[in-house]
Amino acid sequence: MKIEFYGASGCVTGSSHFLKVKDKNILLDCGMYQGRDEKERGNETFNFNPKDVDYVILSHSHIDHSGRIPLLYKQGFKGDVICTEGTKDLCSVMLSDSGHILESEVEWKNRKRARQGLPPLEPLYTEKIANVAMYLFNGYPYDQWIELFDGFKIRFRDAGHLLGSAIIEMLIEDNKKQIKLVYTGDLGNKNIPILKDPTIIDYADYLIMETTYGNRLHTSISSELTDLAKIIKSTFKRGGNVIIPSFAVGRTQEVLYTLNNYVENNILKGVSVYVDSPLASESTAIFSRYHKYYDEEAQEILSKGSDPLSFPGLTFTKSPEESAKLNKVQSGAIIISASGMCEAGRIKHHLKHNLWRKESSIIFVGYQAEGTLGRSIVDGAKKVKLFGEEVVVNAKIYNLHGLSGHADRDGLVEWLEALKAKPEKVILVHGDTEAQESFNELLLSKGYSTYIAKPGDTFTPELTPEKFSVVRNRILSVINSIEDLDSTDKELLIEKIREEIKDI
Repeated sequence: MKIEFYGASGCVTGSSHFLKVKDKNILLDCGMYQGRDEKERGNETFNFNPKDVDYVILSHSHIDHSGRIPLLYKQGFKGDVICTEGTKDLCSVMLSDSGHILESEVEWKNRKRARQGLPPLEPLYTEKIANVAMYLFNGYPYDQWIELFDGFKIRFRDAGHLLGSAIIEMLIEDNKKQIKLVYTGDLGNKNIPILKDPTIIDYADYLIMETTYGNRLHTSISSELTDLAKIIKSTFKRGGNVIIPSFAVGRTQEVLYTLNNYVENNILKGVSVYVDSPLASESTAIFSRYHKYYDEEAQEILSKGSDPLSFPGLTFTKSPEESAKLNKVQSGAIIISASGMCEAGRIKHHLKHNLWRKESSIIFVGYQAEGTLGRSIVDGAKKVKLFGEEVVVNAKIYNLHGLSGHADRDGLVEWLEALKAKPEKVILVHGDTEAQESFNELLLSKGYSTYIAKPGDTFTPELTPEKFSVVRNRILSVINSIEDLDSTDKELLIEKIREEIKDI
């Protein structure tokens, strides 16, 4: 067994870990870089030949984990994509939407390039390619062992991060012994609406673990929900709108669930809520088909004959014309729109029409990657550029960490410490440098053996990165000693190298 780390190593987005078992090549996630990561690393090429990949095992449907699967297919991958049933259905709309966005963005750029006499660009992939790539997807239920080939079994466990999201357990026969490798994907925040809490795993020999919030604590969800209601009421009192940049899949449904609770309990009355995202509309319909994934509270609402994702005053806009009409609404509207990091989609139009208004509020309810428009606003930018126009930030800005779909530092530790024994190695991925280093120090203080994966690093049970570093340094010291030896000492050097290699 050997693992090579590429995406989400040394950064948050672009999850992609290359696993070699016997003669098979397996990709754990195939995500798209976003924000600063995209600018620095690019999405156009892979660190391996897509034709050599036999399987993609997908933890969940978020684009930073699934978004380059159509590109992988475009460049020659013809293997199987293995995921949960929910992830497969969500990917069918998310990847298609991603292809459409990529085509639209390139079309806009090409019009500009044509005027400049420049050759046209090609989109990363198209909506059609994304739809064809879905034929490679195979969906499975949670908690069922699946043998992909002799000596390699996997099982999906509920990660509590998104509908269909999974912790992946892998049983690997390696040199006549069995190794259990576990990949957390993204671990969910406990007690978030609709979804169950992350499943506790019994043990792992080696653990690949996310660290998105490895240096931060969330405020309690109950207090965040109270704050959300207060923000909405105070904004309406000022005569403004509430704009919520939200991931179309997952976070939007959780916000709808919360607003439904406000309406049912008369916390908000006569409210007008608009979900302005075709993808959010389609994914909400998929959520409604997967009641078996819901937690006890959501199941109880269903048992009473109510739909936890629907309430009076809720409107799903479909056409661009319907979306444009919302720009004329001056007050009393809650507009939930994608993308969650404000990098694309209809949310940018709503920001353009509300960001400069002191009456309005912008509420962030999800992680904002470095280099994104959302991160700039959260970090206190006074002005931002939207459609080539500079817009002043006068609206009130709120960042509700408690509604995050990611476990915070304590949540990550609590999940890890529930394992019956410490893993031989905890490999940290999916986090920025500060978060990973902080979380690494915490785990070291608790007696865990850890390692922060860097791009291009290789890990094997026999030759860990630490051991490899020792070997490399010892060999380099011998090679460097050449400079200190005269030509008459050549035989001595050869013998020294022989002895050193035997020792290593």
